[in-house]
Amino acid sequence: MEEYYLICEDSLEGIFTGIYDAYLLKKPHSQIHICVGQEENYRLFAVYEKHMPDEQKAVKVARTIGREFGGEAYMSICRALASPEADKGEAVYKTIVSGLSMNNRKDLMGNLLDPYVHRVFELSRFTANEAHFHVEFLRFKELESGILYAEIGPKNNIITFIVPHFADRLPLENFVIYDEIRNIYAMHPAKGDWYLVCGENRTEQVRKCFSEGEKVYSELFCHFFHTIAIKERINADLQRNMLPLRYRKYMTEFVNNNCI
Repeated sequence: MEEYYLICEDSLEGIFTGIYDAYLLKKPHSQIHICVGQEENYRLFAVYEKHMPDEQKAVKVARTIGREFGGEAYMSICRALASPEADKGEAVYKTIVSGLSMNNRKDLMGNLLDPYVHRVFELSRFTANEAHFHVEFLRFKELESGILYAEIGPKNNIITFIVPHFADRLPLENFVIYDEIRNIYAMHPAKGDWYLVCGENRTEQVRKCFSEGEKVYSELFCHFFHTIAIKERINADLQRNMLPLRYRKYMTEFVNNNCI
């Protein structure tokens, strides 16, 4: 029995396009698989096809998901596709196939006995948790131009999930959030709508452009953070549990160790 592997771009548009094309094959879904990125281990008696992102196809799949399964399921699928895991495309594809065969399609994400639905649930939960942590731990710094700048390095591609939070609370500010892992900038002009930009890594140049007031207040905050603690009550294990080490690289109170 011939197997079909659809190789898609690692993006929401790319994977949704692959899912659309999978239905066009008119083959049993058990014989079709979605691969994210380049496949390394080719299998015998299998057909490999590369599928480029198509905006119209992606929009049709997105509309179908929202209409058939509801907005909450759609968001869960989007969060799952923000994961770096290689099996996310296959999990989402088979979850959609499973959902379209259900009588009560709105209860798709509650069908955790299905291994693919359960996998999408896991990926979505991990992405949502990381987005929540970044909303809590993200630190803005003021540049000489008055723009607020923040850096993050998440495991999941969460930038589109956290920018709306800050755009809603800082509508009058010009701010930038930079994902240094994926080299993506989220730009928010004051009183305007935010957008994404992919560009060169200019982190070191930016760090040299912090305003004098920012440098002073960063040092004051760092001193405050490290002097207010009660040494006899320090619990390093609990602190690491509440604030994982990988977040501290981007936090003012841990970066400025020279002020301890």
